Amino acid sequence: MSKTIVITGRIDTETSTSLDRLAASMERSRAWIIARAVEEYVRSETELMDSLDEAEREIDRGEYLTQEEMTAWVASLRREAAAA
Repeated sequence: MSKTIVITGRIDTETSTSLDRLAASMERSRAWIIARAVEEYVRSETELMDSLDEAEREIDRGEYLTQEEMTAWVASLRREAAAA
């Protein structure tokens, strides 16, 4: 098992009540649910930031379409789909 640390935070009463109900229905602790939620949030946000960083690198390399090029590309896809 990996090491863990304790962090603190504040949530409103309604969210706390919902958290307690969820924990009871899942037969899990608040800490377990919060840890999973934080892990998922950090994973999701990290993926988003990595994706945005890659997109910026692609733009720097000139690997992008202008609005006009994108419009033409979408139109060609529609024509192909209509012909199929």
